[in-house]
Amino acid sequence: GTRSAVLNTEARTVEADVLSRRCVMMRLVDFSYEQYQKALRQSAGAVVIILPRSISSVPQDVVRQFMEIEPEMLAMETIVPVYFAVEDEELLSIYEQTRAASASQGSASAAEVLLHTATANGFQMVTSGAQSKAINDWLIPSVEGRLTGLGGEDLPTVVIVAHYDSFGVAPWLSHGADSNGSGISVLLELARLFSRLYTYRRTHAGYNLLFFASGGGKFNYQGTKRWLEDNLDHTDSSLLQDNVAFVLCLDTLGRGNSLHLHVSKPPKEGTLQHAFLRELEMVVASQFPEVKFSMVHKKINLAEDMLAWEHERFAIRRLPAFTISHLESHRDSLRNSIMDRRARIDTKALTRNTQIIAEALTRVIYNLTEKGAPADMQIFTDQMEIQQEQLESVMDWLSSQPRAAQLIDKDSTFLNTLEYYMGRYLKDVKQHHVKADKRDPEFVFYDQLKQVMNAYRVKPAIFDLLLAVCIAAYLGVAYVAVQHFGLLYKMIQRLSLKTKQQ
Repeated sequence: GTRSAVLNTEARTVEADVLSRRCVMMRLVDFSYEQYQKALRQSAGAVVIILPRSISSVPQDVVRQFMEIEPEMLAMETIVPVYFAVEDEELLSIYEQTRAASASQGSASAAEVLLHTATANGFQMVTSGAQSKAINDWLIPSVEGRLTGLGGEDLPTVVIVAHYDSFGVAPWLSHGADSNGSGISVLLELARLFSRLYTYRRTHAGYNLLFFASGGGKFNYQGTKRWLEDNLDHTDSSLLQDNVAFVLCLDTLGRGNSLHLHVSKPPKEGTLQHAFLRELEMVVASQFPEVKFSMVHKKINLAEDMLAWEHERFAIRRLPAFTISHLESHRDSLRNSIMDRRARIDTKALTRNTQIIAEALTRVIYNLTEKGAPADMQIFTDQMEIQQEQLESVMDWLSSQPRAAQLIDKDSTFLNTLEYYMGRYLKDVKQHHVKADKRDPEFVFYDQLKQVMNAYRVKPAIFDLLLAVCIAAYLGVAYVAVQHFGLLYKMIQRLSLKTKQQ
């Protein structure tokens, strides 16, 4: 989007014939890409898209249409600033009055247009912010914690990863419920479950578990990239260097009746990652037959600027990794949309997906299949069952706030809460920070992501012109009347004088 977001111009809706240097107002329910393009072609001063208070009240076809348009809006370079505002009574009143004034311009009668233009209320839209500036020292924080396995020093490590940040056309409206609030919810629930198993020696597995809530996921997984560099290139000892069994990335797990394991390279038989794939298939087939499960193989395209999934960051460094998601394609518009709200999350599906992942992961690290455990045996039941209420509360917390990377720094309340939550179940919990390289920055953030826009009720210039004409006409009539009254008075005086003389 544009960085020249200071605005002082007259409001119009798309029904007006002339939009040049006007602030064009659109409601989401009436929004179309053609209207948006019309405003840009006519060099509008700004575009304001009015969102309803509740996205769930918007028809699904409208939501889908906007989600398909959103990537185009993000990718398009424009000098026209685009604002989003949540509707209220005053804003809707401004919109309706502006729409009535704009629609009247197409009337057949020129006199009607002139009269309506002169009497209608107009609005001058003015922003009070300053020009946006680049923030050169912004940090992208991530949080890591671990559970240490039992039985030796050189234990294999299973890494569980989910990025916490959200993304959309407007950072302050990006709540990212499914992408990737659902992934973080599953990661935290897995941390809770395995912390209980690792508390007792009888159920303490011979695997290290490393949990990583990464930042900058929507910016080509910058938090993961730098975390890997620091752990593999800039240190002598880390869990990532010793013996990584596999990396499991969690992404968009909050709805649907399908699960897909995305891989860059199909796992070979005899490896632990192949065992995890087989366990996932078995758990789904025997315990959750309503779920459609498949493996999706996509090679890493290094020619593309953006990676498709988070596991590709690990695969580039030759670590066995995959991503599990209910989405079949990384191009799904749900992953980068302000329409990704809490109402779209199916809590039962999220709970079920958490159980599938937990069951399969447990069967792998405890080698239960080889020990003869039946396929339909559920491990997480009774006191160890998945807590749906806890998943719901975590989802409510995550989706109640925007989590765009531009809004979260190392001192944010969200990050401190996340760190505290992970610290309840994991050891050695700490933050990891990423800062853009000043010589060749991978990302640049700007300030002024939220602005106050004032709407001043004004009369159009034609009103002043007509008022001046009316005043001039009135003064003219008064002048003529005074002149005629003077002549009449003189005539009456002459007639009365003649009458007296006679």
